[in-house]
Amino acid sequence: MAGETKTTTDHETIRKWAEERGGRPSSVARTAGKNDAGLLRIYFPGYGAEGSLQEVAWDEFFRKFDEKNLAFVYQDQTRDGKESRFFKFVRRDQVTRRRAA
Repeated sequence: MAGETKTTTDHETIRKWAEERGGRPSSVARTAGKNDAGLLRIYFPGYGAEGSLQEVAWDEFFRKFDEKNLAFVYQDQTRDGKESRFFKFVRRDQVTRRRAA
């Protein structure tokens, strides 16, 4: 269904979704440390954020994703049926609470 949001923690689903849209695993540059990816993002070249994000390897991205106990909320298509780049990261316990309500 167009415009429907989904939630996953599956690494391959996330990687596939991002790569199909030209996305790259990244972090907010000013939050990254020597051994820490910082705040995670997916960077889509040509859609802003140049200079504020730094690319990280998928392995590092997913290590941080799991360490922070995150879930990936995303959309495959917009309401009008176009490919969507909508996503956000939420804590996994937020997803569980929402489903229980």
